[in-house]
Amino acid sequence: MIRFGIAAGILALAIQPVNAQRRVQVTPYIEASQVLAADLGSGGDVLTYSTLSAGIDASVHTRRVEVQISYQYEHRFSYDDNLTDDHTHSGLARAKAVVAPGLTIEGGAIATRTRADIRGDAPQSFAGNTRNVSQVYSAYAGPSLATNLGHMFINAAYRFGYTKVEAPGDTGVPANQPRLDYYDDSKVHVATASVGVKSGTVLPVGITASGSFTREDAGQLDQRFEGKYGRGDVVLPVARGVALTAGVGYEQIQISQRDPVLNGIGDPVLDSHGRFVTDKSSPRRIAYDLSGVFWDAGVIWRPSTRTFLEARVGRRYGSMSYTGSFSYQMGPGSGVQIGVYDSVESFGQQLNGSLSTLPTAFVTTTDPFGNQFSGCIYGTVGSATGGCLNSIFASAVTSAYRARGVAGVAVLNRGNTRFGIGGGYARRTFIAPNIPGAFTLNGIEDESIYGQFFASTDIGRNGQLSSSVFASYYNTDLPGNDGILGWGANTAYTHSFGHLGATISAGIFGFDRDGDSSTSAQALLAMRYGF
Repeated sequence: MIRFGIAAGILALAIQPVNAQRRVQVTPYIEASQVLAADLGSGGDVLTYSTLSAGIDASVHTRRVEVQISYQYEHRFSYDDNLTDDHTHSGLARAKAVVAPGLTIEGGAIATRTRADIRGDAPQSFAGNTRNVSQVYSAYAGPSLATNLGHMFINAAYRFGYTKVEAPGDTGVPANQPRLDYYDDSKVHVATASVGVKSGTVLPVGITASGSFTREDAGQLDQRFEGKYGRGDVVLPVARGVALTAGVGYEQIQISQRDPVLNGIGDPVLDSHGRFVTDKSSPRRIAYDLSGVFWDAGVIWRPSTRTFLEARVGRRYGSMSYTGSFSYQMGPGSGVQIGVYDSVESFGQQLNGSLSTLPTAFVTTTDPFGNQFSGCIYGTVGSATGGCLNSIFASAVTSAYRARGVAGVAVLNRGNTRFGIGGGYARRTFIAPNIPGAFTLNGIEDESIYGQFFASTDIGRNGQLSSSVFASYYNTDLPGNDGILGWGANTAYTHSFGHLGATISAGIFGFDRDGDSSTSAQALLAMRYGF
């Protein structure tokens, strides 16, 4: 289990050379809180319980080192049999250190909670009794190189990542529905390299040759993912700030796994955690085997150093493919970022990859109900606007999938006031082998639509008020599924009395689907002591 081992090591190394400059902020703390959760449905329960937490907020920002970590461990103490004792880990860490000219080491880690089954409940708060929730940990680390050889630029990077998901309890899916496997863990290696020249240096056009290799080994059913490609791109300037671009490449992707053990009626045999048991004697079944040429073409628009747009259309993975990105920096720590993506992924790969794109300076909010790092993350410094993880945490699926969608984040930082808005649409088409006598996800699609708004401002010298509103919609082609809408809103006020701080928060959360809905009101009073 990771629990920020990689990120904490990077933080410790980063602090050493800059400690004398007094550019380090490290605040460990302990916190005690009292929570009230009331089910607003007919005959709903009213639950109250206490929590005891320990955590750390730390940051290092110098010319060569950028680190931020926000982490909390929480243990819940229940008062009656209607609520069980529980504990959770929640946090995010990102680090970047320049160790030599052009050579950078990066790392990151996240601990949060994810939905386990796309058909199950959609809790927007983790207070009280929740179903269809799994604790997830993920981390990555690796070096990157960016240098020049004459007019030629050379880039290379390597990333190792690990993801672990704990098995859920009750998911809220009816027992007569097909059973899905539960994600366990995976290790992924990603290596990339590119070399080329910019337009106007050696030739009127810019030329880039690039390649990538990905290998992932997952714990469930001995799953294996291998992908590699090489491609060439050209960029032709046609006007001031405008260029045409085109690329062509060749790629190979193979995804395989072994069969689950089946019982006498053809259902998968489960282990003590509810996961499918792997049949070690079964042949390795190919879920996806792609080899071929792909291409794309588009336009690049860069009217200034603060604005960038790229849009491409092409053919990849056997059909048309659309990708693009847009970014606009309005000022220091304020901007807009939108991305359109299309790739073959897995849960572990997509989470690791998205974690590596998050900023090294991000907003930490007073979110006592536990969804701070499972949605949109907002940046606070420079052009790193942030990103959203909602589409990944729609459910922790074991099968690989083709991921397509659009996601965007906008942040506005003005003095002591911050606003953030994020949202997007995601569709996953699952890739799995056909196993005789067993249900398969192959060709099944799910989709998610999500939106989130956040605002915070300082009240006087020692107070801060923050609010957030969010909603998500999930749907799938799986038999017997009804689309499910989850929503919520909460407000918190925090006041500091030196080392001691107090937080009061209230929120309302719920989800709705045909024949089943839930709405709850929640309140919290917490006291925190920072060392």
